[in-house]
Amino acid sequence: MKAILTAAMVIGSSIIFLNADTPAEKPNGGLMMEQHEKNIEVCTQNLVTIGKAIEAYKKEHGDFPDWLSDLHPKYLPDANTLICPADEESGKTIFSLNTDPKLPVSYGYQFHPEYRKEKSKQREIYGDVMPLVRCRHHQNEDFGCLNLSFSSKIYKSSAVWESMPEELYGSPEAAITAFEDALARHPDDPRFFEVYPQLIRLYTKVGNEQSANVLIERLKSGTTKDLDYYRMLFGVLGRAERYEEMLEAFKEAEQQHPDAEPILWRLAHIYRKLGNIELADLYDRKADPKYELWGKPVPAFSATDLDGNPISLQDYRGKVVLLNFWGVWCGFCIVEMPNLKRVYATYTKVWTIL
Repeated sequence: MKAILTAAMVIGSSIIFLNADTPAEKPNGGLMMEQHEKNIEVCTQNLVTIGKAIEAYKKEHGDFPDWLSDLHPKYLPDANTLICPADEESGKTIFSLNTDPKLPVSYGYQFHPEYRKEKSKQREIYGDVMPLVRCRHHQNEDFGCLNLSFSSKIYKSSAVWESMPEELYGSPEAAITAFEDALARHPDDPRFFEVYPQLIRLYTKVGNEQSANVLIERLKSGTTKDLDYYRMLFGVLGRAERYEEMLEAFKEAEQQHPDAEPILWRLAHIYRKLGNIELADLYDRKADPKYELWGKPVPAFSATDLDGNPISLQDYRGKVVLLNFWGVWCGFCIVEMPNLKRVYATYTKVWTIL
């Protein structure tokens, strides 16, 4: 805490937020591309082997393993199979929640104890084409993840696989058929409503506007108009770019939930899409009281540094200060620390010279 507060970047104690992300290098021609393709080939074989090991484990235990390390050594003799050749951290995960308790593992296992309940629900909706094991170490302009599905299929997809279900099913038409079947089996189950926005997009993509309109009207006829309903409606109408219709619905939502930030944020978005910047800014301010603090001196606060000593922002008034708010549970925050240190070193020198 002490080191952070004495760094450089906020003038007059007004916060300046810096995005010091350094884009990862993308593979390009020659040896680099050759190695990239080789890594994908080896990683694909690793996932095939892991899939077979999981099937063997399930056959004996009647369930999935809690962690991929549970496969070793009986079902997966070589622990190196759990390491992707493109993983520069050799199995060290960004998120502590995903850290395998027994072995270094490069692959994101989607069915460990913390995820199992949520993923079991998703599996009811998407079926066995959804990812079970994922590798994020080959990201480039073509795809975000290499996946092993519950049905042991290997495929490439976007990092957020829910956003492009056609990658899972193989085509927009196949995804539409799967979603229609799921909705037919569970017509009134609100858990299945999450496919509405994607199904609208897929209908639009294949030119089936009639089915898109039917689905929108089906959603709008729902009687339970809570915040989840409006979140879903926003996604559905947004996919269809029906902003006037969205505005009418969310004015009604504001009357029902006058102080709900999700409604106010969405109204700001709608007004901005409709070109009413003044009302968009007004709803931005309603949604976030901190909006009024932007560009103004940071309110005074006190804390305790890592050495147990009291520290107060008031002591730094008139000085250059960098404030970085982060959490120990945030893997990306930890990964960003070297960039933050470089910013600190750069601007410490600048301000020393000045």
